[in-house]
Amino acid sequence: MRPKPFVPEILKDNEQYVRNKTDGRVWHWCQYRTPYVDTDRSKVVYHANYLHYYDFGRTSLMRDVAYPYLEIEKSGYLYPIIEIGVKYYTSLKYDDLMWIYTRPGLLERVRLQFDYVILNEKCDKIICTGFTRHCAVNTSGIPVAVDEKTAHLWKVFPK
Repeated sequence: MRPKPFVPEILKDNEQYVRNKTDGRVWHWCQYRTPYVDTDRSKVVYHANYLHYYDFGRTSLMRDVAYPYLEIEKSGYLYPIIEIGVKYYTSLKYDDLMWIYTRPGLLERVRLQFDYVILNEKCDKIICTGFTRHCAVNTSGIPVAVDEKTAHLWKVFPK
């Protein structure tokens, strides 16, 4: 099954963001080059390594909005992943340059979600799409409400 087209256009006022011309949603973007260690015997990126790329996109987004994970943790919050979803469409190979698109998704009282699209820079093909869901917990591991600064970021993220 083919994915819906993803046609990114860089926002004029902020080059860290793109608007998908097919649905109008705004995404944060970063790039990453596939290291050799991420490939498997079939010479493509091993499927679980895409989760590392999701992490790279997520941490890049949070750093670029001036709320890196270290600051979140210092304020007493942790956001462990409680659910992951990935749809694979094609593969990346060693040294491929990928564009990782990340945006805040669903926000609930104690849970939040990031959505992802990864494209191959060479051909603009969608490699995979997916999400990670996180639960807000305090440093003792007890679920708590999403912290105010994170909740605010979800509300003000460009639409």
